[in-house]
Amino acid sequence: MVTKVAVVTGANKGIGFAIVRGLCKRFKGEVYLTSRDETRGKSAVQELEKEGLFPKFHQLDITSIKSVKVFRDYVKEKYGGIDILVNNAAIAFKSAATEPVAVQAEQTLFVNYFSLLSTCEVLFPILRDGAKVVNISSSCGHLSQIPSVALRNKFKDENLTVEQLSDLMNQYIEAARQGTQAPEWGNSSYVVSKVGVTALTKIHQRMYDNRNLQINAVHPGYVATDMSSHKGPLSIDEGAAAPLWVALDADLRGAYVWCDSRVVDWDGEKPEG
Repeated sequence: MVTKVAVVTGANKGIGFAIVRGLCKRFKGEVYLTSRDETRGKSAVQELEKEGLFPKFHQLDITSIKSVKVFRDYVKEKYGGIDILVNNAAIAFKSAATEPVAVQAEQTLFVNYFSLLSTCEVLFPILRDGAKVVNISSSCGHLSQIPSVALRNKFKDENLTVEQLSDLMNQYIEAARQGTQAPEWGNSSYVVSKVGVTALTKIHQRMYDNRNLQINAVHPGYVATDMSSHKGPLSIDEGAAAPLWVALDADLRGAYVWCDSRVVDWDGEKPEG
């Protein structure tokens, strides 16, 4: 019997932690809680063990190609492949952050877009046919967040390639360096990074459709986590509900899913919540 495997990145706290909890309760296979910090990751596993749940732990820093390859080789040798991949790891600068806009742009896109992309490039070859990929996006990832109509048209172009999307991300970073980003891109690097994640989701679905992969982006809702300074109205388990539905129950391809598990139009009117 082949052991099925689910992997959640950035899972030592917040929504990622709650997704691991939900997978442990329902997924028939091994669930890997991964995090950059080994001590925090193992502590999170111990917390779940007190609830009678038994995820595995493996160190995984998505910003390090070496770390991702070590993890890939481990999973490939031990199990042969991955059945569910939840790309949750991300950063966000606080609204009161004092770092220059250029620094925020470079660091936010490096983690949230470019490191997610490189993680996919390393791990996708060991996804089993029929696997599910859940990219944690955001309401900020809705296309309406980008002011420029011309840019929105580029993002939603069904012929957009990964290379062209990455070039758009780099164009934003350069505009932020020049201080000219606001009229076309808006003032949030987090928004640009999550629009990039949603666009990448749709490109990857087109690229890997022949392997019967289901690759979707999910806005988990405004959740009380460190990232939101614990201001969100939703608990982490409520924030995990839509990602878990997409990972375990839904039959969707290239969709943008809202926190109430509705499939929404990425280019339409932004829903509430």
